[in-house]
Amino acid sequence: MTSATAAALSSGRIVDTHAHLFSPVTPLAPGAWHAPAAEATAEQYLQVLDAHGIDLGVLAAASIYGTNNDDALDACRRHPRLRTTVIVAPDCSLPQLQAMAQAGAVGVRFQWRKLQNVPDLDAPAYRRLLRNIADLGWHVQLHDDSHRLPHYLPALESSGVKLVVDHFGRPAPERGLSCPGFQHLLASVQRGRTWVKLSSGFRLGSPQLARDAAQALLRHAGPQRLMWGSDWPFAAFEGSVDYAQTADDLVGWVDDDAARQHILCGTPADFYFA
Repeated sequence: MTSATAAALSSGRIVDTHAHLFSPVTPLAPGAWHAPAAEATAEQYLQVLDAHGIDLGVLAAASIYGTNNDDALDACRRHPRLRTTVIVAPDCSLPQLQAMAQAGAVGVRFQWRKLQNVPDLDAPAYRRLLRNIADLGWHVQLHDDSHRLPHYLPALESSGVKLVVDHFGRPAPERGLSCPGFQHLLASVQRGRTWVKLSSGFRLGSPQLARDAAQALLRHAGPQRLMWGSDWPFAAFEGSVDYAQTADDLVGWVDDDAARQHILCGTPADFYFA
């Protein structure tokens, strides 16, 4: 983050809402989509945050480890500046979730982008899981391609959970903002229980699409429903993306200082660290 951007945000605690930890000794889950290029520890991540004037960080459960959340939970126990989401089996019990909450977990990640078939949210195990997430005051962190969102966003909304959608909702480059899934996401945000991360613009395939999507979300949702994330350490984009670039991208997406203040400081601090 440039010094000018940081100075404009000096009145709030800046939160990076999307990062991952990778360990060479943690076994990969069967069928993992990516093998990390290098170790990415909590201590390394905090050094990056400090170097860029960022106060707090939220870890996104890494799907390559399946339901093994040990590294992220251990990092949160050791570092009060961190929170994390977790990936769990649908039959994960309420006491198990409560123990994770004590360690610093704040939500369950549904990383469905690489799944051929989306789970049945009407199945009893998923209904119980969603009810427990809502009762804990947690959220569902959702990552999928936008064309599938209309098939299950209504079920997630009606379950009563808070919903945070990763990476702009990943509108399809060939359809842009006219993508039905993205339009469905805009409507979901307006209904009041959905937030969206302005993160990983580099994954959308077009810098202009990232800006257009950010502007559309800002118009429909206001900054109170938006958060920024770096996606450090940039899985599958190692070497082509750096942290300062991801922070300064936000200036190109949102040109209003007060709106950026909300997106970087107000909204995520209230959501994850209140």
